[in-house]
Amino acid sequence: MKRTIVVTGGSRGIGRALCQAFAAPGVHVCFNFQSMQHSGEATADCIAQAGGIAMPVRANVTDSSAVADFFKTIYDATGRVDVLINNAGITRDSLLVRMKEADWDDVIGTNLKGAFNCTKAVGRKMMKQKYGRIINITSIAGVAGNGGQANYSAAKAGIIGLTKSSARELAARGITVNAIAPGFIETDMTAALPETAKEAIMDQIPAGRAGTPEDVAGLAVFLASEAAAYINGQVIHVNGGLYT
Repeated sequence: MKRTIVVTGGSRGIGRALCQAFAAPGVHVCFNFQSMQHSGEATADCIAQAGGIAMPVRANVTDSSAVADFFKTIYDATGRVDVLINNAGITRDSLLVRMKEADWDDVIGTNLKGAFNCTKAVGRKMMKQKYGRIINITSIAGVAGNGGQANYSAAKAGIIGLTKSSARELAARGITVNAIAPGFIETDMTAALPETAKEAIMDQIPAGRAGTPEDVAGLAVFLASEAAAYINGQVIHVNGGLYT
């Protein structure tokens, strides 16, 4: 049976690597994007080159109506969703005492509410088909915290709670829900950091290198496989030993 994979925030970075890792002949890889600056064409090309069927859709995961329309498009085209990866995320960094309320709301909305909206949208249908894999991308910041990222850390910590609660609720229907917590990964987001900040982080990584989006994607492929069928409600770190 050919699977349908859904990745939120799939137009670049970890999201693109996830789409590419799951792409295979006959597999539908559906992903959303929000900004026209990152329309998803490059991701769609990667999927097609691997023989997969790309379905890019512009959708805002913070809007429950938009999410409903997004998944209706997917179900109408494929009839099912086998794997959902809640990856969409943004940062609006600032010290807590200076943080704007809008920056708090935007980060919580995209990172946490977005994961809730998408999980809810597929939950009932996965229960009916008695199968599903949900993988939430959290962060080392959601476990250890990070100065200047109170909003991001809170959202990512919330994703861990969402993961553990939904894993308990859905397990009896053949659905697993797990989270991946990346550490310092080479993406557009981390590329924007000052060199001094990057060097300070690198000095703390026992592996001696930053992670790659492919490091995260490889674990996601495993968690979505039958080999991981008895792994549920877990937070698995991909950080080179930065946090243990």
